[in-house]
Amino acid sequence: NGSFALLPRHIDFTAPLSAGVLTYVTRSGAERILGLDEGVLVKCADDVRISTRRASLAPDLDQLREHVRSEFEAPSSHTVAARSALARLELSLVRRFIELEHQS
Repeated sequence: NGSFALLPRHIDFTAPLSAGVLTYVTRSGAERILGLDEGVLVKCADDVRISTRRASLAPDLDQLREHVRSEFEAPSSHTVAARSALARLELSLVRRFIELEHQS
């Protein structure tokens, strides 16, 4: 739902993350730019942890944009197979409802 910042002594919390760009500053002061798929952020004490299926680290936004386009926009073979299986299940369910309706 937009952007937010975590500062020292921020309250502990967990938040869902949508696909987007994450910028952060390391303990040494270096800024990092990360493109990520949806995931979960957990802030606990001084630690911030992120869990996501896919992430891409890049030195700048232009390189990140290109990498995200090539890697994230094309569906993986697993995604295609899962969507196909889901479509078959949905079709089977609809057919079964139609059969039950005709039996009544």
